Amino acid sequence: MNRASFNEAAGQHPKAMLGPVMASAAFPRALLNTRPDGLPGLRAETDPKKILSQIAADFDEFKTRHRGEMSGIQSAYDDMQKRLAAMGLAPSGDTSALPVDPEYTRTFANWMRRDDGEQDLKRANASGERAIIRAAMNSGSNQDGGYIAPVEWDRQIHKALRVESTLRNLCTVVSTASGGYSTLWNLGGWGSGWVGETANRPTTTTATLAPITFKAGELYAQPAITQNLLEDAGLNLEDWLAAEVADEFNKQEGIAFVGGDGVNKPQGFLSYIGTGTSIHPGGEPGVTNTGAAAAITGDGLISLVYALGARYRANGSWLMNSATMGSVSKLKDGQGNYLWQPSLILGQPPTLVGKPVYFDEAMPNVAAGSLPVAFGDWSRFYVINDRVGTSLLRDPYTAKPFVLFYTRKRVGGGSDIHAGPSENHGQ
Repeated sequence: MNRASFNEAAGQHPKAMLGPVMASAAFPRALLNTRPDGLPGLRAETDPKKILSQIAADFDEFKTRHRGEMSGIQSAYDDMQKRLAAMGLAPSGDTSALPVDPEYTRTFANWMRRDDGEQDLKRANASGERAIIRAAMNSGSNQDGGYIAPVEWDRQIHKALRVESTLRNLCTVVSTASGGYSTLWNLGGWGSGWVGETANRPTTTTATLAPITFKAGELYAQPAITQNLLEDAGLNLEDWLAAEVADEFNKQEGIAFVGGDGVNKPQGFLSYIGTGTSIHPGGEPGVTNTGAAAAITGDGLISLVYALGARYRANGSWLMNSATMGSVSKLKDGQGNYLWQPSLILGQPPTLVGKPVYFDEAMPNVAAGSLPVAFGDWSRFYVINDRVGTSLLRDPYTAKPFVLFYTRKRVGGGSDIHAGPSENHGQ
């Protein structure tokens, strides 16, 4: 195609096409100039100060426009989160049934820092969802007082617990606003069969269902802080509270989730051993002996893996404490290869017999008759029930010059499916 035919086909001179191309390029206005023919061109500016000044002005204009756009996006996102919470559709990662209330958060922070606005907190806690949550928290226990922490603070505490707790990352966590969490256990009996296209469908048998209630208890901590530090505007109260109570809550939760007896605390999974069907209608978890007294063997670990049903074994993982890990990591196969394989990828757990290994210091040590190692599909085996709402009581008198914050929450837990973990113990 020659130049003339190209011009005719395009309907314009190539020179006319150069303008939009140059105009759309990201050239600062300080470097652009208008040529006599009307097309943009590059300016040969001789004063560098003027060029730098114009570039700085253009950049400031860009930042202002960008901030405005981001502010609009954030505002729309916050509005969406509030609407979802108000409709009872909790956003991803949200552990609270209450919508975010900035005014309540400010009032609560003022009360924590300077003991101001207590009457406003009383009114806010005496009606609506907060009143229901407080009633559920006080059910079966003394009326200890205190006020429900803001939604954002409660959420921050749960996030900190998730970072600290192994079982919270492995098990199913269910949040409820009031009352306990319960489900049904199918004891079997659903009838079924094969029939032809026009054959009669006889009545089938009906299953027998038994309720499972996950026992809850009240967990508390009492962090202390000086009044001077409390009044420091640079202190983020939300982060401080989460950091102070998360470690203590995690330690107590770990003990209860593993071996709790269900009395004013969750039912630990090890406490089901030897109870038959008295606690769980499906019976107790399976136990595999190691074949050695007060020791763990490689054969015992392999037997433990395959004692679990195939449907649960696929997502199975190990749980043990650090001392047990030290013993297990020395086990070898017949060719002298270690059964324990450390992870070479950041963030990935080590493996044992091809399955990931996690650590919880609440697990028992290796000893005769103990249950130091557990294996199973934890997400289907154990359920943790978080009651929404963390209550705080401010105490500036007991330990002057420190201010104590009596912090409490209700947590439940128990086994859901006993086809989950099996435990390995010394014989």
